[in-house]
Amino acid sequence: MVLLTMAVYLLFALLQAAEVLLGFIDATASAWLTLFYLGGSLLFYGLLRSGWSERLAPADPALTLPQTVHGVLAMVGAYAITGPARGAVLAILVLVLAYSMFSLTPRQARGLALFTFILLALTMAWKSQTEPLRYPLAVEGVHLAFGVIVLGGISVLSVRMGALRERLRRQKQELEASLEQIRLLAIQDELTGLVNRRHMMELVRAEQKRQLRSGEVMSVVLLDLDHFKQINDSHGHQAGDIVLRTFAQSVLPTLRAGDVLARWGGEEFLLALPGIGQKEALQVVQRMRESLAQVSFDAIAPGLRLSFSAGLAACQPGDSIEAVIELADKTLYRAKQAGRNCTLSA
Repeated sequence: MVLLTMAVYLLFALLQAAEVLLGFIDATASAWLTLFYLGGSLLFYGLLRSGWSERLAPADPALTLPQTVHGVLAMVGAYAITGPARGAVLAILVLVLAYSMFSLTPRQARGLALFTFILLALTMAWKSQTEPLRYPLAVEGVHLAFGVIVLGGISVLSVRMGALRERLRRQKQELEASLEQIRLLAIQDELTGLVNRRHMMELVRAEQKRQLRSGEVMSVVLLDLDHFKQINDSHGHQAGDIVLRTFAQSVLPTLRAGDVLARWGGEEFLLALPGIGQKEALQVVQRMRESLAQVSFDAIAPGLRLSFSAGLAACQPGDSIEAVIELADKTLYRAKQAGRNCTLSA
């Protein structure tokens, strides 16, 4: 956009040079004005390319408002020196203001329009007093009326564009929030906040690929909350939901950074422990058991405590993860048959 502005200014400089040859503009005044808008445009380009604009104006790194004010000053200056052909400058002034329509806030747009109107009115009044033959008061009045119409229209359009940008920004935020919610629903169990079954399978398969490169073992543990059905039947499903959430919250802090716990279904949970064998995996499960034993469920029923049974199986590089989980499930069944609240290994 800055390069486009520079191109417009270069074309305007050529036209201004032609007006000097035609005798419309004083050569010295034209030179100073050309230096002002071309030099300013180069300065803005340098600030943007160097990254300094982001430091000077983090909220508007394109420096839209300063660039537009610079352009307004340049065009009003051109109006003051152009003489008979000055009416055409107002069209360029409209182009300068249109440059900012898509970036300024409604408040900035109104302020810019008011600033431009005041500056243009003062310039017209000054020129009609100092050069009444070249800038007749009646003609300046017509030009000012034209300026009021154009500036008012630009201001209204800028405000509407600002409102449209704000609406689009809100819609974008809502869409991003919705997409994030969809993403979470795709990978997360809504009740416990744990990884869900589908995403767990993706994670363990990805870990299996890493296993093939590293040669490490992965331990898989299937856990089942003891007597959960009795809690649901005696105290209701809402109490059951509280138990499931509390279980997840109490055992997660005992896991390592790379461990993954997923809700497998109902009151069953699957735990993947990458890089450790049976002995270390048993220690992890024991930490979970000890942490859960400290949790009170008196709010549901006085003296209520929760325990779980677990079946552990090792997943070697190249093993079928489905077969390993099935083995852990059979081992879990043996743990239940053995009296629950224990962990058995395949």
